[in-house]
Parts: sequence; structure tokens; C-alpha cells
Amino acid sequence: MVDVCIIGFGPAGMGTALYSKRAGLETLILEGTGVSGGQILQTYEVDNYLGMPGINGFDMGMAFRQHVDGLEVPVKDGTVDSIEKTPEGFLVHLQQETIATKTVVVATGASHNLLQVPGEEALTGMGVSYCATCDGAFFRGKKVVVAGGGDVALEDAIFLARFCEKVTLVHRRDALRGAKILQDTLLSLPNVEVVWNTKITEIKGSDQVEAVSIENVLTKEQQDMPVDGVFIAVGTHPNTEFMGELVEKDSSGYLVAGEDCATSVPGIFAVGDVRTKALRQVITAVADGANAVTSIQSYLLHH
Repeated sequence: MVDVCIIGFGPAGMGTALYSKRAGLETLILEGTGVSGGQILQTYEVDNYLGMPGINGFDMGMAFRQHVDGLEVPVKDGTVDSIEKTPEGFLVHLQQETIATKTVVVATGASHNLLQVPGEEALTGMGVSYCATCDGAFFRGKKVVVAGGGDVALEDAIFLARFCEKVTLVHRRDALRGAKILQDTLLSLPNVEVVWNTKITEIKGSDQVEAVSIENVLTKEQQDMPVDGVFIAVGTHPNTEFMGELVEKDSSGYLVAGEDCATSVPGIFAVGDVRTKALRQVITAVADGANAVTSIQSYLLHH
């Protein structure tokens, strides 16, 4: 039986592993995606993490991983099906085996929301993308559309504008939700157009994206817009389905946990984007790891 079983290997999971190992706790990390780093791997530039100005997301993820690897924290690949509470602690059930642990740290993050319009699923990977920094280079000199109005959508549009002929941001409201500095940068770019009060209703193409159908949400006017690519940035949802009803969740499915990262079930902790919080950033995810281990040490001392 291990002391701490961490589910997920993004910044929150790696931050937890760092502090857990340094605290002398027997620690195991479970990674279900086959790659460490979480969503930062899809970020072109991270300029708000102290001491790492202008680093790209992939390099940051690799730096985090190298630090954890240096502590020789064991990592096991496997998808968690469920968690079971026992008198001794918890059983984490994977598809192929079961892990016994005294505490569980859920660091599974969040996934991209879909537009859920015709053509989206069929053309994913053929012009439809959820990661501008992953796929943007394929659209050099081409016309693309970005769906969304938050920080990620604005960052994606700014990034794509560097090498795409034209970037059209389609937003269903009349004001953007992203940070003011991102808005100012976006609106200053000559090859970016914002289409307000509009939503994408269909993505068209045979073997490749050829156009999107858009509709004005006020006038209901519809038209087709020829494009080569569609980048979807309409938010995320927490990866908490495997938790079932074991711990308390909010109305959006995030695990209810405060700054101490303790959930409604003693011994289960939530860190990073998967927990209820006002700000979801790399720096707060890593900080959650430190807070969680402090809580874990106190929990183990009294159990």
C-alpha cells in the first residue's frame, strides 16, 4: 500500500509528486493519457510563470517532468475506472489492476468542450482542431476561424495570426471575455476580424474543412464562410466521471475542495483544474500540489 496515489500527471499532479516525495511519502503517479504535462503542452507561450518568461508550454511540461523524474517518483500508465473506500484507505481500480493507497490525489484536469455541430466530429483532424499550437503550422498562409471569446480563444487567434492569411474570431456575444491585454493585442492585428453575436452551426467539407455555416444569434441571418481550418476554444469540462458520486461535485462537475484541497471524503484530495477555484492557471495548479501534501501529512498523522 502506498501513502499517496496521484491520478494525473499535469502541473498539479507533478507539483503534488514533488512535495510528496520530498516529504518522505511513498508516492505513485497514475497517468492515463500516456504523456505528462496536461494542457500546458498545448500552450504556445507561457509568460506568467515566475522565473520562466516566454517559455513555451511543451518545454515547461518537460522541465516539470525532468524535475519529478530526478526524484525517482514511480509512474504507472493506466486509466482509472473507479475509486473504492476501504477501512484501510482506498482501492484505485484500473482496467488491468488495483492499487491500494492510504490517500488519493485527483489531478485529472479538464478537457475541451465541443461545439456539437454537424461536421465537427467527422472533420476532426481534417481541419477541425482544439489546439492551435499543435496544428496551427499546417495552416500557414490559409484562412481559419476560431470559435470562442475567452483567454484561450484570444491566445489561439493571436498565435494563428502570425502565419495565417486571415483569422476570423466568431463569438456569440457582443463583448469578449478574455483578458484586456489579449483583447487589445487581438484587435490591433490587421489580419484578424471579429464577428460578433454569431455562432457556428455547421462545419462543411468532404475530406477536409471547406467552410463553416454561421448564424447571427440576434437576426438569425445565416451564411457560409469559406475557411481552411476551424479552431474550437469554447471552454473545458472537468475529467471527473470516474469519481461517480464518491465525493461532492459542483453543478459543473468540478470536485468541491478549498485551498487545503480536501474533498468531502477524508483522504481524497483534488488539485489543479479539476477542483472548484476562481483561477485556473499553471501557477495555481502547482500551488495546489504543495497545499495538498500539507493536508495529506496532517491526515496521515491522525489516521
